[in-house]
Amino acid sequence: MRSQLATLAATPDVLAAVAAGNNRHAAMDEAAILVADAEWRAEVGTTNDGMITAMTESPASAALRAMVEASNGQITEIIVMDNKGMNAAISAVTSDYWQGDEAKFQETYPKGAAAIHVAEIEFDESSQIYQQQISVTLVDPALGQPVGAVTFGLDAGAFY
Repeated sequence: MRSQLATLAATPDVLAAVAAGNNRHAAMDEAAILVADAEWRAEVGTTNDGMITAMTESPASAALRAMVEASNGQITEIIVMDNKGMNAAISAVTSDYWQGDEAKFQETYPKGAAAIHVAEIEFDESSQIYQQQISVTLVDPALGQPVGAVTFGLDAGAFY
């Protein structure tokens, strides 16, 4: 399943978004990352959402939404992260911009191409479903090296 999920996320639009994020965030230290994350969090749920709108209206995020829609309810969300753990593309708005302090990133990209992280099944209050996140390192097939990570939220009930 890991390779299927990673292949699903390795579309040209998604890989381009990861490359752009890697370039944009290359010089950022943790302090700058935390500032960007705070800006994102301040935008969540408001009409002053320039960062969020730019992300959700990108071709890569549109491709992720199409993947979610095509999954017949099995996939509930997809988050693609660059090599710093910053959102590069999202199927739906996330509560934060920086995933780099969470296991979904820490247990994948820094550990190399074969890394996978399977989180515990948890009840998601917003969607009212039991969900499990599976995260893998995202490898650019043209480069043959890790470029980021991707997390798939799966509806646990859709697999029974």
